[in-house]
Amino acid sequence: MCIKQVPDSREIRVDPKTNTLMRQGVPSVVNPYDLHAVEEAVRIKGRFPGTRVTALSMGPMMAVSAVKECVALGADEGVLISDRAFAGADTLATSYALAEGIRKAASLWGPVDLVLCGKQTIDGDTGQVGPGLAARLQFEQLTYVDAIDRLDPSERRIRVRRHLEDGAEVVETSLPAVLTVMETINKVHRASLPAVLRAVRYQPIVWTLKDFPEIDRGQIGLKGSPTVVGKAWVPEPIRRAGQRLEGQPPEAAAHALFELLDQRRLPEKLGWAPAAVAKG
Repeated sequence: MCIKQVPDSREIRVDPKTNTLMRQGVPSVVNPYDLHAVEEAVRIKGRFPGTRVTALSMGPMMAVSAVKECVALGADEGVLISDRAFAGADTLATSYALAEGIRKAASLWGPVDLVLCGKQTIDGDTGQVGPGLAARLQFEQLTYVDAIDRLDPSERRIRVRRHLEDGAEVVETSLPAVLTVMETINKVHRASLPAVLRAVRYQPIVWTLKDFPEIDRGQIGLKGSPTVVGKAWVPEPIRRAGQRLEGQPPEAAAHALFELLDQRRLPEKLGWAPAAVAKG
């Protein structure tokens, strides 16, 4: 599975001068949605003996801790692609680098049948890397998966339930495939003490640019990123003096409230009919 280390969204701050994210002093965590991908991969491993689970990430060396957390949760090994040449990658360049990493892993440890990712990251929020991986690897693509109904490695088939805005759909396809999973697919278990101790001692595999002699340098890092973040900022809070309606019966207070809303043309802005609102 592919995971990403992201800034803890509860601690994110924006530099008021540069309008960029301030990462210094902000704790980093494994992208929460990716943890559900790890959990699902480990569960599949438990159902099918001989399955190998590898956690793959791209980022600075500090992301080693994120990879080790995946090992604590049950991954067999962890790989970090880390080199300044990969820095500044957008989703297009990221999917390219990760796809190259998956191909390298396949050449070392055998064919890859299933790639699991979280549905999106909490920092970029695009949901584009998973589909990008599927396109680059020419794997089947199954997004927003909230349940795996059937997985048959011998027949090389998988059937999943996809979450949609207006319901759900069941889709069956062949392996290999890329799945992006929802947080509702499972509940992430707590790592056991022996697993945590193993992860503390474990040294993830680190691949640098030298480990990819045939990689196209024009498709990685800033050079391979056609999109950039032009500006990021925290909206200024709107502080307006409120008005209290006191000392009136409920019906009179409600009527006075709608009168005030009507004066500010709020019903019109919201597409309400003032007459209908007043009658309601």
